[in-house]
Amino acid sequence: MWQLYAFLAAFTAALVAIFGKLGLKNIDSTLATTIRSVIMALFLVFVSLAFGKWRGFTWSSIQSRDWWLIVLAGVAGALSWLFYFYALKSGVATKVAAIDRLSIVFVVLLAGIFLSEGFSWKSVVGSLMMAVGAILISLK
Repeated sequence: MWQLYAFLAAFTAALVAIFGKLGLKNIDSTLATTIRSVIMALFLVFVSLAFGKWRGFTWSSIQSRDWWLIVLAGVAGALSWLFYFYALKSGVATKVAAIDRLSIVFVVLLAGIFLSEGFSWKSVVGSLMMAVGAILISLK
């Protein structure tokens, strides 16, 4: 089932590039990212409420370390969106998206370092292919 969710995540991320590029014509990229973030937050609150995710939740149920990691993930995500929309505003959507997908290569490296997920020949070759593909797509 995780494969379906991953595929849906990839498809909807592609829609972000298309809708974002179209929507950035007459608006500052930072302001657009801010508006997008507010819309996402409201949408996610609604989804969480609809699925009953707040039932039994208390703020103190999250440990201090987990809070810091969630905050860091939020800041990293916000920076990623800011850089992505800034690049979309002035760049070509397909090239920006290709370079952005190098995050997969970074995940492989960082997961090996911080999560002890290890490297296989498949992950190394796949990462190299992703990097070469991103470079080829982003060339003129």
